[in-house]
Amino acid sequence: MEKSCSLLVHFDKGASALANEIKEALESNDVPAKIDAMKKAIMLLLNGETLPQLFITIVRYVLPCDDHTVQKLLLFYLEIIEKTDVKGRVLPEMILICQNLRNNLQHPNEYIRGVTLRFLCRLNEVEIFEPLIPSILSNLEHRHPYVRRNAILAIMSIYKLPQGEQHLVDAPETMEKVLMSEQDPAAKRNAFLMLFNCAQDRAINYLLTNVDRVSDWGELLQMVVLELIRKVCRTNKAEKGKYIKIIISLLNAPSAAVIYECAGTLVSLSSAPTAIRAAANTYCQLLMSQSDNNVKLIVLDRLNELKSSHREIMVDMIMDVLRALSSPNLDIQRKTLDIVLELITPRNVNEVVLILKKEVMKTQGGDLEKGIEYRQMLIQAIHSCAIKFPEVASTVVHLLMDFLGDSNVSSAMDVIVFVREIIETNAKLRVSIVSRLLDTFYQIRAARVFSCALWIIGEYCQSHSEIESGIITIQQCLGDLPFFSISEENEVTDDSSKKSQQASSITVSSKRPAILADGTYATQSAASETVFSPPTVVQGSLSTANLRSLLLTGDFFLGAVVACTLTKLILRLEEVQPSKIEVNKASSKTLLIMVSILQLGLSSVLPHPIDNDSYDRISLCIKLLCNTDDDIREIWLKLCHESFVKMLSDKQRHELLEIKAKTQISHSQPDDLIDFYHLKSRKGMSLVEIEDEVQDDLKRATGEFVKDTNDSNKLNRILQLTGFSDPVYAEALVTVHQYDIVLDVTVMNRTKETLQNLCLELATMGDLKLVERPQNYTLAPESSKQIKANIKVSSTETGVIFGNIVYETSNVLERNVIVLNDIHIDIMDYISPAVCGEAAFRTMWAEFEWENKVAVNTAIQNEKEFLDHIITSTNMKCLSAPSALEGECGFLAANLYAKSVFGEDALVNVSIEKQADGKLGGYIRIRSKTQGIALSLGDKITLKQKGTS
Repeated sequence: MEKSCSLLVHFDKGASALANEIKEALESNDVPAKIDAMKKAIMLLLNGETLPQLFITIVRYVLPCDDHTVQKLLLFYLEIIEKTDVKGRVLPEMILICQNLRNNLQHPNEYIRGVTLRFLCRLNEVEIFEPLIPSILSNLEHRHPYVRRNAILAIMSIYKLPQGEQHLVDAPETMEKVLMSEQDPAAKRNAFLMLFNCAQDRAINYLLTNVDRVSDWGELLQMVVLELIRKVCRTNKAEKGKYIKIIISLLNAPSAAVIYECAGTLVSLSSAPTAIRAAANTYCQLLMSQSDNNVKLIVLDRLNELKSSHREIMVDMIMDVLRALSSPNLDIQRKTLDIVLELITPRNVNEVVLILKKEVMKTQGGDLEKGIEYRQMLIQAIHSCAIKFPEVASTVVHLLMDFLGDSNVSSAMDVIVFVREIIETNAKLRVSIVSRLLDTFYQIRAARVFSCALWIIGEYCQSHSEIESGIITIQQCLGDLPFFSISEENEVTDDSSKKSQQASSITVSSKRPAILADGTYATQSAASETVFSPPTVVQGSLSTANLRSLLLTGDFFLGAVVACTLTKLILRLEEVQPSKIEVNKASSKTLLIMVSILQLGLSSVLPHPIDNDSYDRISLCIKLLCNTDDDIREIWLKLCHESFVKMLSDKQRHELLEIKAKTQISHSQPDDLIDFYHLKSRKGMSLVEIEDEVQDDLKRATGEFVKDTNDSNKLNRILQLTGFSDPVYAEALVTVHQYDIVLDVTVMNRTKETLQNLCLELATMGDLKLVERPQNYTLAPESSKQIKANIKVSSTETGVIFGNIVYETSNVLERNVIVLNDIHIDIMDYISPAVCGEAAFRTMWAEFEWENKVAVNTAIQNEKEFLDHIITSTNMKCLSAPSALEGECGFLAANLYAKSVFGEDALVNVSIEKQADGKLGGYIRIRSKTQGIALSLGDKITLKQKGTS
């Protein structure tokens, strides 16, 4: 039995002084004082003290006490004290305890009997059990079920001991009789569990004899039945058919826990479509019937696993999965949408989009918790559906455009990016989208949304009426010119209306750095994120203050976008408007707007002037409208659009390559045999059995069996801990789960002697914590033992596990120590490449507080080669499009992204340039939510970035 680990508790007094106080309290007749003394004694024992002088005192003064609390604490005390000597023999004083245990087992109170029987389950000394066996067996017929169920567990514990079977030869037969006569569900479950662990054939025989009554058994017994079926079917796959019938009958059980286990067992044992469909139906029922959010998340994980291996079946269940969107929890909604988006086909896309549209409409009511975030998720899901299946775009694009003025900037950006992509990929919707955009242009509030909307207007307004409407819409949003006038008192007033100027005063924000699409930094006014109130009516006219207010806050990047858009519209107007007079009028008004923006930028009204880049762009637009040649016209009207088309095609090609990589199927060798399963005789087999054999034949034909059995990754994770010449050889298999690391250590005795009290002692450094201390073992000559150790991980940070193996031999009394090799928990082992959208990357970059900046110091002289080296060294995914990294321009900027097995995000921005001496310079910035991953990843890049010269 595993020994108790030490519990360190601080005491003001020394152990000897406390021992004297405890002894005095135990000898008194005060029951509360005895209780406190027993608690202190137990704490000292757990703290590593021995207290041998207390044993006789407890035997004399505590054993006779009738108080239930004292008796319970006495059993705790007996559980943790040493009951054997160094040679493993039971101490003589334990005979004094046996008499007390026998009296407790015959006690008239059922509680005393029950807790004593529970205590016996924790012992592993057969010498203590031997005189108690008749009393334990007599408790099987006690009137109270609490006593009977604990008596069964005590018998199972004794029977499982190395010599226990000799003392309880007829225990399995006794348990069969108990199963026949027992009425208490818990006691019946314990009896069946005893047969399951100690006499599996009898448990199987009882199950098959009562197969028609399994559905009427209690929940506890049904859970053990499912565990037995899993164990039997793994060892004997030929008998799966008759057990699967039992599982399917239990799918209608009233207990949610039973049907959940049934579905999991069905999936693990059978790949037949009928079985998978029944399991998926069960999970969907649980998804709707359970109110606990954690249960729903677990069920969604199971459905996600089914989607990966049985997508065709899960496609039919998509509408049932979508019902989980009724939950107000954002995590459930997000996971549901992730599953559904991978199950959409041309057959069900219309139904899915219809439900998503209804959910979007519900968020407008504001009755949902965190409705803004949920609406953003829905918009992104609809965007994905419309891109994959353009035929549904017409049904959703106009609905989503109502959210261009959403107070959530991210949600509005998702909508405008969706509109920009749809208007290019679906030419039939161009006219209606442009018209709708011009109608809703007044509702836009955010600068980023304005910029994208203006680009769409400049690129896709092509007819005469559309161009004129676009120009008029922009002019109305800008308002009257000039933007300001300076009075004698140098006060700024808005020419349009002093009342309007008082209602919405000019707000000024300081500059701050922002990350651009290519990963580089630029200075951006914080006002670009400012959200303004909707337009108000002043003097009978609509005050469209959003675009104008953004310009008055100093957002001159938006002013440059306005100038470029108006320039494109005027150039297109020259092509479709035969009257030069009308073109000149529109051009003059446009030039006036541009000059007014420059005048505002160069004035002292705002605290900071216009930036050089925006000034140059607006000036270029003015020169272009004054003197236009054919080459410049082609650049503005054709080449810009072609660049956007190339970007979209590159994105689609990249997505297709990823899909193709996921759907690659391993095929068998050309000379492998092919089984024609239709020609096989399957008389007397159930539908599930037939489908199972068919699935096995198909897997064998496609080589999936070979792929499953040859797990080379497992071999790569084995680490050698000791040398081949050491008396004890040890190696560890390191397995990483979400928040813990499991070390499966194989220890081999290479000597001709028996090793006693062999213990694996481990310690950790870093954010690692050893959960439990492995127990002591006795190893026979040339035998081996599997020892498991669990280590909790709090963050993705480089850590070290070290320790040694300690053992004793019969010849030498001193302990032998073998120092183990260190196990380095490297961050690269737990980071995997991942993909996220550009908007999500920017959002995380802005939110994450930990940044690690590493200077480039490498012998590599090619920018692309250095980037590839960093990607390989850090095991990250490059988010920048391959087309954006082409060419030789002397500098490179790219974004990298990865996700750890613990769910942590790692963001990296690489910005490098070739210097005059031919070497590369620049910085690599790492951002993360936690300090550990930022520092560890930075250290890894510092070590690995030099590469080969």
